[in-house]
Amino acid sequence: AAALARGAVAGARGVALVEIPHLAQITLRGDPGDSGFTVAVRAVLGFDLPLAANTVAASGEVSALWLGPDEWLIVGAPDSEGDLAVRLNAALAGKHVSVVDVTANRTVLELSGPSARAVLEKACGLDLRPRAFKPGQCAQTNLARTVGILELGQGGAWRIYVRNSFALYLADWLLDAMAEYAIEAEL
Repeated sequence: AAALARGAVAGARGVALVEIPHLAQITLRGDPGDSGFTVAVRAVLGFDLPLAANTVAASGEVSALWLGPDEWLIVGAPDSEGDLAVRLNAALAGKHVSVVDVTANRTVLELSGPSARAVLEKACGLDLRPRAFKPGQCAQTNLARTVGILELGQGGAWRIYVRNSFALYLADWLLDAMAEYAIEAEL
C-alpha cells in the first residue's frame, strides 16, 4: 500500500493505484434461458444478472460481471463470500449450476485519475476510449503479459481483477507506466 501511495501522481494528468483486497468473488455458471435460474439469482442478489456481453449489473456492494454466455463473476464486500455462496447454493438447489468461491484466486487493483485510461492503454490491446468502453462494462483481456478482468466503474475508476500470483508484477508494471505523468507534473 505504501509503494502504491508513493507512485500516485496528483494534478490534471494524475493517476493513482490502490489495492482493494479480499473482495468476495464467486464464479456462477448456469443457464440464463432458465427462468428458475434467473429468478433464484435475482432473489439472492437483488438484481438481474447482466445478459449482454461484457456488461456489469450491481446493487449496493454486490455486482455481477458477465464473463461468458453462462458465466458471471459475482463480487461482494470483503468476507461476504461464504454468505453469498451459501445463499446462491440454497436458492439454486436442484438446478444444473456451478457456484464456486474464487475469492482467494484474485485480488483487485483500482486505477483512477485523469490519466488512468492512458496508463491502461499501454498494457492492453482493447479499445478503451469512452465511445467503445463505457462505465458498467467489463472485459477479460491480456494486461502487460498477464491476464485479468477490467471493469470500468460509474465514477471512471478502472478495477483490474488479477490473479494473486501476478498482482505484484502487474502493480509494479502499472507504477512504472504511471511514472511519466509524475515527470510531466514537475515540468
